[in-house]
Amino acid sequence: MRKRSHRPPARTAPGRSVTSRALSALDAFDHGHRVLSLSEIARRTDLPLATAHRLVAELCEARLLSRRPDGAYEIGARMWRLGLLSPPTMLREAALPYLQDLVLSTGHTVHLAVRDGTRALVIDRLAGSRSLPTRHRPGGWLPLHCTAVGKVLLAYAPADLQDAVMADLTPHTKYTVTDSAVLRRQLHTVQSEQLARSAQEHRMGVSSLAMPITMSGQGVVAALALLAPMAAPRLGDALGPMTAAAAAIGTKATRADVVVDLHELDR
Repeated sequence: MRKRSHRPPARTAPGRSVTSRALSALDAFDHGHRVLSLSEIARRTDLPLATAHRLVAELCEARLLSRRPDGAYEIGARMWRLGLLSPPTMLREAALPYLQDLVLSTGHTVHLAVRDGTRALVIDRLAGSRSLPTRHRPGGWLPLHCTAVGKVLLAYAPADLQDAVMADLTPHTKYTVTDSAVLRRQLHTVQSEQLARSAQEHRMGVSSLAMPITMSGQGVVAALALLAPMAAPRLGDALGPMTAAAAAIGTKATRADVVVDLHELDR
């Protein structure tokens, strides 16, 4: 029996355009599936094998995909080149020196994230001496409602998007806040204190602090977070270096004329 796909229903809707099908083929790749065979691409996109074969051939010709000697496929060099031009990548480049300094001064893991629809998109992650087991790499997503970096982004999101998140407060641990009234109060505190907290809400044994990255003329465009094991020294002791890093990143990104339109990331 053919394995059922876990992809969104929209992928199987009839009458999809060629562009939509090509994008679904590219979207079949992720951190857990960096190399795929043709049959795997067809299965993960719910496309007929012949259709997948035609699309993949065209994507290879355009250098958006690359065919390996063993016959499998991976993301092509052209995708990498285009990705370097994206606002999140430009923001990451502006932030990198300050993220490195923050890791060295605190020893904690650092996340830099922007909002991607109803999730937080991690655009950089640096591990410190008090590192945690790696689960989320650059390009991965985090929930908005139960991570510190997500709460910052959610606090400054449009009201209708906040409502959408509040309607599905999925518990990740026994500490996840699943009461929308409680979460709304937390978001109000985030705005007043410019700081978000999460203690074992997303992962047991992990605490995090996050604060907004603000750019002149654009407002809050990203969030900076520190993560540490619950048994590690207090994260609050790192507030000074973290505040300085967040301010420096916003200033440098503004001077570099980075434009981060979060609505462009909405799904």
